[in-house]
Amino acid sequence: MFRRTFWFTTGVAAGVWATTKVNRKLKQLTPESLAATAANKALETGQRLKDRAVGFALDVRDNMAQREAELEDALGIHENPELPAPRRYSAIENAHSNNRSTPKYIETSISSPTKYSYNRNEDH
Repeated sequence: MFRRTFWFTTGVAAGVWATTKVNRKLKQLTPESLAATAANKALETGQRLKDRAVGFALDVRDNMAQREAELEDALGIHENPELPAPRRYSAIENAHSNNRSTPKYIETSISSPTKYSYNRNEDH
């Protein structure tokens, strides 16, 4: 009798264990669970790719600075060179300057109202 009870209990325990395993596997294979798993793996992969890209960019920046220093040493450039002063050209010449020939539209604009209108709607 004891043997029958032992095997019956062992069979029930094996059945419960198998049923639990099958139910867990079925829950993992539902569409929602599969979508969540895929999304998590995609996020992990994206994070790894981002970390690698940032590391690559930092390596490129460091090597670029090192190579620039090597080139500066090879060319003998150790300071910032003096740049010439920026040139400034006036878009419209001064109407009051005597030594330059001024365009007619500037002379007429000073002495009389302009003959050119800035109203863009008058053509339409």
